[in-house]
Formats: sequence, C-alpha cells, structure tokens
Amino acid sequence: MIPRHSSSRAQGGVVLLEALIAMLIFAFGVLGLLGLQASMTSAQTTSKFRADAADQASDLFALIQTDNFANLAYYSTSGCAGYVRCADWLRKVKASLPGAEFTLTTDAAAGTVSLKLTWQQGSQASNSYSTSMVWQQ
Repeated sequence: MIPRHSSSRAQGGVVLLEALIAMLIFAFGVLGLLGLQASMTSAQTTSKFRADAADQASDLFALIQTDNFANLAYYSTSGCAGYVRCADWLRKVKASLPGAEFTLTTDAAAGTVSLKLTWQQGSQASNSYSTSMVWQQ
C-alpha cells in the first residue's frame, strides 16, 4: 500500500506550475493593454494637433475677413510677422502646434488666401494641414 502523503506531494508541484503559467499569461495580457494604451494616446495627440491646426486656420480666415481688403497683402508668409493682427495669430499657432511653420499666400486680384500649416510631433514624420478661402467683397 502506498502512503497518501507521497501522492499529494507529487500534486503540489503541478499546482505551482499551473500558478506560474497563469501569472505568465496575465503578464502578457497586461503588456498588451499597455501597448494598446500607448498607441491610443499617440493617436489622440495626433488628432488634437490636427484639430488645433484647423481651428487656427479658421481663426486666421476670420481675421482676414474682418480686416480691410487693402490689408490683404500683409497676410503673407513674409509680411505676417510685421502686421499686428497676423503676428498675434502666428504667436498662437506656435504655442499650440509643436515646431509650427506656415506658408501663407494671398492673391488680391482673385481675392484668394491659401494656408499650409506644418508641425513636427515628436519623432514622427512632419504633419500638415492645408486650406484656402476666397474673399467675397
């Protein structure tokens, strides 16, 4: 007859092995959730910057439309920093978009304004937002 205590001792190692495997599976699940959270945070930040760029473009177009048509030439890449209304807008853009650069072209004859905002988000590739408007006099 085999003593009972020897068979329960053999089972004790199996339970420990099952517990270690369960902890390993749990650890992989937690690592997967952390990776998912990191990618979601990155996507959320990207979409926030894109929304900020659209908002800043809308603000600029509102400034242009409420200004005198004769001042349209001041809203250009080279003239923006020297014109108070455009310089204030540019300061806001640089505060809200990391590494912001802009290209602003105006055509007074056609009454068109085109804007391209670019920014650099961390180590990712450069992002851009382009839009244009036609001034209706």
